[in-house]
Amino acid sequence: MNRQLTGLLGASVLAAGLAAPAAAEDIELTMYYPIAVGGPLTEVVDGMIAGFEEENPDISVNAIYAGNYDDTRVRAISALESGEPAQLSVMFSIDVYELLEQDLIVPFDDLVETEEEKEWLDSFYPALMSNGTVDDKVWGVPFQRSTIVLYYNKDMFEEAGLDPEDPPETWDEMVEAGKALRGEDRWGVMVPSTGYPYWMFQAFAIQNGIELMNENGTEVYFDSPEAIEALAYWRDLSAEHDVMPDGTVEWGTLRQAFLEGQTGMMWHTTGNLTAVRNEAEFDFGVAMLPANERQGSPTGGGNFYVFKNSTEEEQRASMELIKYMTAPERAAEWSIETGYVGISPAAYETEALQDYVDDFPQALVARDQLEVAVAELSTYETGRVREALNNAVQSVLTGSAEPEEALSQAQSKAERLLRAYR
Repeated sequence: MNRQLTGLLGASVLAAGLAAPAAAEDIELTMYYPIAVGGPLTEVVDGMIAGFEEENPDISVNAIYAGNYDDTRVRAISALESGEPAQLSVMFSIDVYELLEQDLIVPFDDLVETEEEKEWLDSFYPALMSNGTVDDKVWGVPFQRSTIVLYYNKDMFEEAGLDPEDPPETWDEMVEAGKALRGEDRWGVMVPSTGYPYWMFQAFAIQNGIELMNENGTEVYFDSPEAIEALAYWRDLSAEHDVMPDGTVEWGTLRQAFLEGQTGMMWHTTGNLTAVRNEAEFDFGVAMLPANERQGSPTGGGNFYVFKNSTEEEQRASMELIKYMTAPERAAEWSIETGYVGISPAAYETEALQDYVDDFPQALVARDQLEVAVAELSTYETGRVREALNNAVQSVLTGSAEPEEALSQAQSKAERLLRAYR
């Protein structure tokens, strides 16, 4: 069916159940989006926008790169509050509660009308839909989504007497591999603890058998015995086992440290995968994160949101853009260019992504890990709740607090913030 918004918007608007306007006008959309990993990814987005505008000549899109996820949230919300036009944005999947609290977004359930669109909304991996679904409505649709994966230097493994085809699968095995890899100027493993320390900590907690929040965003379990044990393990990678540097490890420079041979293993987003492939001068592997009680990683990354203050015609145009950018062909292209997960099974059925993973099977690890992934930490008052947990994690890793003390304080603060939502 032709769904382009042309002329009077006639057939496509009526098919969506919206009234056609009395006069034909071109539609202009403003979209904010973030990039949290390296590489010239704005060029990829610009290419997608150009392709969409070519197919939809009556819709123009001003795609604004707004920095990292936090920068994008602040800029998009500030634009809305100041009356600047903005119809949609890619923002953190975990921003959903804040956006709902401020009544800024509309559910996709209210935007999809045709059977084709309902099938589209059901086409994404379930693990990637968890953060965007609240009270049985879908408020965010996946775009640049990820899991945390283990990158490891196969050349270093071989030099250290380790099997380069057998990365560590458990916490204990990661410590042993880290000790074998450790050298005078080389660490065994690095896990970033700036930028998104809560995200890495959530992975450790999941692996130790505890999810850090309930599905309603109203409770957290930071001070559970399993969470305390998980944070102690992370600290002990440096404090006891000497396989990781003391203090904090920088998110933004860790990829380069891995590429320069400063560490044999690193935990990082799969969104860095293509950059590592393009820049590594050594053979490297990618594996699921090691387990303790179970395997697991939180999902991560950004979702599309449609803003409530846009007109019905703008919302319909926003839907067309979102459907275009999440279509299997574009999802495959984005995955190849970045390393982010192909957001739907159909993306992996495209010829482009099938050829890519045949040549580079590391690209399947993050997708396969979705089977054991859980929703990223997200609650009401999510910014302040995450800040409390971030501070607790960093205080332990820098040696200024013990895990039980730090997580108890974070739990108490979170409970105060969330009391009104229970």
